[in-house]
Amino acid sequence: MKLAVVLFNLGGPDSPEAVEPFLRNLFSDPAIIALPWFLRLPLARLIARRRAPIAREIYHHIGGRSPIFEETRKQADALAAALSQDGVEARAFVAMRCWHPFSDGAARAVKAFAPDRIVLLPLYPQYSTTTSASSLKDWKRAAKKAGLTAPTTQVCCYPDEPGFIAAAVAKIRATASGRDTALPYRLLLSAHGLPKATIRKGDPYQWQVERSAAAIVAALDMPDLEPVVCYQSRVGPMQWIGPATDAEIRRAGADGKGVIVVPIAFVSEHSETLVELDIEYGKLAREAGVGDYRRVPTVGAAPAFIEGLAGLVRQALQQEGGADTTNSAGRRICPDTFCRCAMGDE
Repeated sequence: MKLAVVLFNLGGPDSPEAVEPFLRNLFSDPAIIALPWFLRLPLARLIARRRAPIAREIYHHIGGRSPIFEETRKQADALAAALSQDGVEARAFVAMRCWHPFSDGAARAVKAFAPDRIVLLPLYPQYSTTTSASSLKDWKRAAKKAGLTAPTTQVCCYPDEPGFIAAAVAKIRATASGRDTALPYRLLLSAHGLPKATIRKGDPYQWQVERSAAAIVAALDMPDLEPVVCYQSRVGPMQWIGPATDAEIRRAGADGKGVIVVPIAFVSEHSETLVELDIEYGKLAREAGVGDYRRVPTVGAAPAFIEGLAGLVRQALQQEGGADTTNSAGRRICPDTFCRCAMGDE
């Protein structure tokens, strides 16, 4: 069997010149700005133009470009190698939402490969309409345009998949091993924020982030680390879900505690880990009097995480003639109040 696995991620600019068009693509997404196209597109151009100088300065700290494609490519290669051990001809493709390689190019490459089965796998452990749903919708457009007809199954989420949790726990333990034994610590489980309005519309993201956090804390079994779920990367004047990661860093400093920050919704290093968490929040921690500030690396291509992804693909392949959507549990896990759950009423 020839198997194509498509890994989805947001993408990032690969040069200073790419920053503004990357932002324009981001804010043009109707999942990000829910306005009619004739209002959304001019607004996206305006926001991108205004934010580009700030964003270029952010990327300047990490060489003028995002490393997210290279990180995702490593994950794709490791996943393909793991699946090839099953006796299938497996190839993993990368499709980014806001910068190259886009879904159209990935779909053409998959078409040329001529697979017997296709599995769609977002690199977002927690499902949101703004991330996984947007990528999967764009893929369906690109796949139709490319003439792809192979049976396709999508993995919508895996917030507490054992491999993902094990990889995160191992990274936390390694980071915590050198902590100051004289300090009490808070474990800040930090995820990208969302506007409250998005959650009110039935998006299950926050509920799934909390599910990931609970699984990590249980597996970690380090009661001396006080866990707090928090959210970073707020933009604009809207009300966002909280508590905010920066506010929790200030609170830890006021309480005389050290901080260990875990990026639980990011599986690849990029600007929000390398700049926001490492540089900006690192500086904030020093100014706030945090005695020790430590940031846990993303799971990246950790073997446990890659094996977890491979398990999700294998499970998806068992959906022969059945549902076209699956997750790490093989059934709906979101409460009924979340009407935008990808598993519907299954």
